[in-house]
Amino acid sequence: MKIGIPKEIKTNENRVALVPSGVEALVAAGHSVLVESGAGVGSGFDDGQYATAGADIAPAAAPVWAEAELIVKVKEPIAAEWPRMRAGQTIFTYFHFAANEQLTRAHLDSGTTCIAYETVQLPTGELPLLTPMSEVAGRMAVQEGAKYLEKLYGGRGVLLGGVPGVSPAHVVILGGGVVGVHAAKIAAGMGASVTVLDVSLERLRYLSDAMPANVQLLFSNRQAVLKQIATADLVIGGVLIAGAVAPKLIRREDLRTMRQGAVIVDVAVDQGGCVATTRPTTHENPIYVVDGVVHYAVANMPGGVPRTSTLALTNATLPYVLQLANKGWKQALKDNAALLQGLNVADGKIAHRAVAKAFALHCTAPEEFL
Repeated sequence: MKIGIPKEIKTNENRVALVPSGVEALVAAGHSVLVESGAGVGSGFDDGQYATAGADIAPAAAPVWAEAELIVKVKEPIAAEWPRMRAGQTIFTYFHFAANEQLTRAHLDSGTTCIAYETVQLPTGELPLLTPMSEVAGRMAVQEGAKYLEKLYGGRGVLLGGVPGVSPAHVVILGGGVVGVHAAKIAAGMGASVTVLDVSLERLRYLSDAMPANVQLLFSNRQAVLKQIATADLVIGGVLIAGAVAPKLIRREDLRTMRQGAVIVDVAVDQGGCVATTRPTTHENPIYVVDGVVHYAVANMPGGVPRTSTLALTNATLPYVLQLANKGWKQALKDNAALLQGLNVADGKIAHRAVAKAFALHCTAPEEFL
């Protein structure tokens, strides 16, 4: 099979979907790999490294899209790439369809088969291809939040860990999943007073054994959220329902109860955000202010640390890329129930219930495509 690796063209996206060692593995398995020139530069991999590993280097994106049977990316194809998509082609990447109807309809119209990293799901409920980027984003959320709490950026002028004689910042984390756990660890390690809210008592019990003493765990409900954000310096949104639009836990009117200069980092922005006032931003212009509250909502946060993110992502995705290449998408999905959960769009139809529900469209069971 011919696998194509186009250069990511979403604003300031420097990750790449395959590293040279991945090319080596695919070539050894009998496949050919076509990499767009410069695709790996942002992550520290030059064309020469890909060529040495056995890839062919394409001078531009057009031949990659035209020739490849399987396109492997990091982020969803943006509008400039939509005309390049075609029926009979498989795209394997992060899509986050439920947050964007125009994106969804473009892929339905293209006839491509779309397998989404974020909905590949193990029987345990784990999302193995979302986890590494959630780990990065959770850690980055604290790093970025701490920066934008500085007065220079419109924040409260609070040091996250405080100093002797001065109270540390109060960090409120909505969601005790992968993002929440990693954010809590970093914030607690920096000395902040941390509160994590989650709706799963089982998860809260687990976290009570895993978290340090300066992390408080609370069952999440409307009143608990309101009480905590009223004293928060930094709020991190880490809520996730696989494949679905994120629930809005903070409403527009709730911002008036928050401290002036408080910061919200909404990691759930890819799925529409868990704050009503969230809108996607970029690394160039990462923040905006609503009712005196600083919002950070960069939709590709891990792209800010592309070397770490690319290595973490490709460690997880390569085994699935090999399965798709070795068997073709239909057989690969038949043989791997977790990968089957990743099927979002095929033959102009939606195959994931949460995506269909977001736009009140019909959902075809993924098994029917096989």
